[in-house]
Amino acid sequence: MTALQKRPEQGMPGTAEILPSAPLYKRAPREDEHGRPLSDFMMIIPKLRNQPEHLIDETVKKIERVLNRFTHAVVFADLNLKLNVLWVIVRPEARVSWRLPAAINNAVPEALLVAHPAL
Repeated sequence: MTALQKRPEQGMPGTAEILPSAPLYKRAPREDEHGRPLSDFMMIIPKLRNQPEHLIDETVKKIERVLNRFTHAVVFADLNLKLNVLWVIVRPEARVSWRLPAAINNAVPEALLVAHPAL
C-alpha cells in the first residue's frame, strides 16, 4: 500500500511522496486547519495492481498531475494498490467533488467513482 501525500513542510505544495501505509484513521484528516469538516471520494481502478510496474507508475503520474491541478482543494490522497482504490479528501468547495473525479477519470479512464444511488 502506498500513500500520495502533500509535503507542505518542504515548501512544495502538491508534491507527492510514496510512503509505507499506516492505518488511515491515523493519517487521514477529518477537519481542515479551521475545524471545518472535509469531504472525500473513492475511486476504484480495476486490475491496477496486476499491471506491469511501468504502467502502474504511469497511472500514478497521471493521478498526481490531476491532483496537482487541484492543490487548492486536495488535502490528502491515498492510493491503495492492494485494493486498487484511490481515496481523496478535499475541502468542500463548490464543484470540486465532481470536477476532480471527472478529471481523474479523464486521465485514467479505467478509474471508476464509487457512489451510492440518490435516495
